[in-house]
Amino acid sequence: MSRLYSLLPAFLAALLALAPCVQAQEQPEALLNYESVHHPVISTTGLVVSQNDIASRVGADILARGGNAVDAAVATGFALAVTLPRAGNLGGDGFMLVYVAAEGRTYALDYRSVAPLAAKPALYDQEPRDARYGYRASGVPGSVAGLAHAHARWGRLPWAELIEPARKLAADGVTLSHDSAYALSWSKDVLGHWEAGRGIFLQTGGAPWRPGDTLVQSDLAWTLGEIQRDGADAFYRGAVADRIVASMQAHGGLITHEDLARYQPIERAPIETEYRGHRVVTMPPSSAGGVMLLELLNLVERFDLKAMGADTAASLHVMSEAMKLAQLDRTRYIGDPDFSTLPTAQLTSQAYADRRSSLISTDSLLPAPSLVPGDPWEVEGIDTTHFSVVDSEGNAVSNTYTLGSSFGSGAVVDGAGFLLNDQMKNFNRRMRADGRPVTANGMEPGKRMISTMAPTIVFQDGRPWLVTGTPGGSTIPNSLFQLIVNTVDHGMNLAEATTTPRVHQDGATGDLQVESGLNRDTIRLLEALGHKVVVGQTIGSSQSILIGDGMLMGAADPRRPDSAAIMP
Repeated sequence: MSRLYSLLPAFLAALLALAPCVQAQEQPEALLNYESVHHPVISTTGLVVSQNDIASRVGADILARGGNAVDAAVATGFALAVTLPRAGNLGGDGFMLVYVAAEGRTYALDYRSVAPLAAKPALYDQEPRDARYGYRASGVPGSVAGLAHAHARWGRLPWAELIEPARKLAADGVTLSHDSAYALSWSKDVLGHWEAGRGIFLQTGGAPWRPGDTLVQSDLAWTLGEIQRDGADAFYRGAVADRIVASMQAHGGLITHEDLARYQPIERAPIETEYRGHRVVTMPPSSAGGVMLLELLNLVERFDLKAMGADTAASLHVMSEAMKLAQLDRTRYIGDPDFSTLPTAQLTSQAYADRRSSLISTDSLLPAPSLVPGDPWEVEGIDTTHFSVVDSEGNAVSNTYTLGSSFGSGAVVDGAGFLLNDQMKNFNRRMRADGRPVTANGMEPGKRMISTMAPTIVFQDGRPWLVTGTPGGSTIPNSLFQLIVNTVDHGMNLAEATTTPRVHQDGATGDLQVESGLNRDTIRLLEALGHKVVVGQTIGSSQSILIGDGMLMGAADPRRPDSAAIMP
């Protein structure tokens, strides 16, 4: 439990006891002070924490109107499609963990994109750029189906009521913040390449929108209205589907009516491990990020990180060495479980961690580029966005979804107003002589590409304690790893654990990427151990809620300027 929470009851009691004295004296004898620099938002009625303050408010309003955590999550997800077009989406995909308090059970919902039936590696060989930009880069989107499935299974309020805030925001317009306007300007060349995008995300004449301008998205409002009336069928079989297919045919894309009609989200069994008395529950494949997160925690549990200290060269060295090992296994072994037999249980087992952690030394370096994956079969038995929601009944949602890259493929569905993902780039396109993929993540029709997204819930004494997740591509598991270590091992309150500088070990180059706030003496000590330290941009953007004794503590990551934790 965070130090902030543990001190709060004593602090309140002391404050009440001192109140008469303070009133009677012109100058109090002592100054009120605080142990921590950073403080979470505290609520007893529920919390929504997301990368965009407007979307967080939409979700909090749903809680205030009697909706549960799933209702708020659905409304927040659709609102982000309007307010955060670089990552919030209808044309992307994601993963959701849902904890149902009345059942004491956690569900994992996989709504990752799938490759169109016409997808083949050879289609991208002559022009690899097609897997990243344009209409051929998109997998069959899963977000609308995923959110609709969550509502049908666990929601409470009427569907139309949850879509209305997003539809109204699209129709009436959203006032652009400095960050939103900057993001649109930064991506203007990609967004302006196709006519449908130019008409929405650039002003007439091609100039970028400015802070304070109102961004109206009329076509997106139409799409949301269709979904509001007809549910997911509108997107996969109805009028929206017709516009998706028409855009594909006009621009050389691959998605057909059959692809859309066949798409289904999948409920899977969550995966979990024990870490220092806490049960960490996260997404199974097709998320590779969840497997990597659990492997990371298992690898470092053999080291006394608390004694080493937070953000010291000693603790960061051990953690970065673990990142090298887990990243190798993620790349080599994880794919769509419906297409391959995966060693998920073995990779996340204590027995496998015992063997692999022996490679980690506290005073020497593993050579990242030349390392090889372990053999788990010997042991049997960068733009995305995340939001977390907890309601007053104890239900919790951890959801991460994405367009892939910032603004996805840059391609907008004509007349429908939403961006398409660029997830086809995430497949491995190398094939064997027999025509089979080289890795478990090889491109095949109807297959889900792997992802590092890993929405996570950490349990303490059998109850949800930390609800978290983050964007960040390959940095996702490492960011969550550090957040959990900061709260569990180092006893930081949630805001401290969120704002503490992060590191990311790049397995391909061997670089240890660190945020600019990391202590320079620590950097010098890491370099003395042999690390090639690169000081760069921020890493991740976790949106988290800590739960304890009737109080919710939310921390919106300041690495994204418009993020917010909002209570109903």
